[in-house]
Amino acid sequence: MAKFIKSIYLRKPFFTALFAIVVLFIVSYFFGDIYGIIKLFFYILITVLVFDILLLYRNTLGTQATRTLPEKLSNSDENTIRISAINRYQFKSKIKIIDELPIQFQHRNFSIESTLAPSQEKVFTYTVRPTERGEYFFGNLNIFTSSPIGFVTRKQQFSAEAMVPNYPSFLQLKKYEFVAFTNRLKLYGLKKVRRIGHTLEFEQIKEYVSGDDIRNINWKATAKRNHLMVNQYQDEKSQPIYSVIDTGRVMKMPFNELSLLDYAINATLVISNIAIKKQDKAGMFTFSKKVENTVVAQRRKGQMNVVLETLYNINTDFEESDFARLYIDIKRTIKQRSLLLLYTNFETLDALHRQLPYLQAIAKTHLLVIIFFENTELKSLLDTPAITTQQIFEKTIAEKFMYEKKMIANELGKHGIHSILTAPENLTVNTINKYLEIKSRGLI
Repeated sequence: MAKFIKSIYLRKPFFTALFAIVVLFIVSYFFGDIYGIIKLFFYILITVLVFDILLLYRNTLGTQATRTLPEKLSNSDENTIRISAINRYQFKSKIKIIDELPIQFQHRNFSIESTLAPSQEKVFTYTVRPTERGEYFFGNLNIFTSSPIGFVTRKQQFSAEAMVPNYPSFLQLKKYEFVAFTNRLKLYGLKKVRRIGHTLEFEQIKEYVSGDDIRNINWKATAKRNHLMVNQYQDEKSQPIYSVIDTGRVMKMPFNELSLLDYAINATLVISNIAIKKQDKAGMFTFSKKVENTVVAQRRKGQMNVVLETLYNINTDFEESDFARLYIDIKRTIKQRSLLLLYTNFETLDALHRQLPYLQAIAKTHLLVIIFFENTELKSLLDTPAITTQQIFEKTIAEKFMYEKKMIANELGKHGIHSILTAPENLTVNTINKYLEIKSRGLI
């Protein structure tokens, strides 16, 4: 009985009619002749209320609803959730769907309202954009149904509790895999780079035919065979590509509700997939006070699943990063010359100079690319006209910080270290660009 009573919600039309009758009862105090008519209206109101309740509860099924969730959520992307509702009544009903969303979204007033014809089924969709990796717990599904009378709403609650893990952005992985192997690169800001020379992986010596590059003529073999012979080369494959993610405090800064660390994690997933598709070996590891979450660069089946699970489970306290420890670990564990994509952030030249000796030491044996971030908040501040003295002062300081970022990139270039200075939202595109450029130039 208590459950039945709790499921009944009186709606605004009933209270409006009740208020009108109360006012008429007050008026009847002065005009006694109308008292009997008003009393009749009151009984009619109660009768209609009871009839509305019977309409809604006579059919035990009422409105049925189910929620369909994806197997896992894609971090920082719009994920589609589907709710299917079917009207089991013999009349047109109004429904209001309230889904109990995970606490991470902080949605307090989420609802979907619609009307359903008799026996009609509708599928409703909405999107959620998670910004934190981890487990997302969905609660129950609540359906509020009212009849054409509209005095009462019946609440039905369907047990739909479920946990969905939020993984690094695998939707971006699919999108960029498609564009990286088609001629649609320019649509996403990706650039084709002209190959400089050729790679050095020797394949065979063969007879010269028209169209072969005369620069590849092997004169010793030509002298022995008494006709032209050329060296044939093939693209170097299976080069180790490591994504190195700084999980220190400099990566805690959020942009568009997503931390720099999660931007780097999403980019690592995409670049690892493209590297494997390009016949290279993909690996990764993280570092702050020590090196963790190591995935050895390989091109075996299932490597992407290992990378995805490792990225999903990255956890950090955002402590101070130890670049000396990073250098020692790389020197000890990575013996083959590799491409190292280091995701970190430097705000000042002084911060760079403290770590520069270690970065130079790493760059002696590996091809090192430092990837750091523009402060897009400062950029938006620079685009705002300055009127007051305070605004002029703030704009001047912002220009100083933006200029210092460019100086950091120049300083790295002076020491022969490649760098990418990028806005967080453009990180994935710019990283793919750099990787394709390095492959085209045969630098690794």
